[in-house]
Amino acid sequence: MVIDIDACKGCDLCIDACPADVLRMTVSEVNDRGYRYPRLLPGCIACKACSAICPDFVFQVYRYDEPRDETGGTGR
Repeated sequence: MVIDIDACKGCDLCIDACPADVLRMTVSEVNDRGYRYPRLLPGCIACKACSAICPDFVFQVYRYDEPRDETGGTGR
């Protein structure tokens, strides 16, 4: 998943929409526009609920055939 943090207006809709509960809104960090933004925790199931509810099109969700590690590799 890619999150465009600078496009986010901190509405929190994605946080409640996430069935995997892997999005957390920043507490003290803000984007260039002064808004808090979501951080992704491990465990995203690529359901696209965040993308569907986001009024600012902040999320790009990708589904891979194999789990990927933080560097983008397959972990093999």
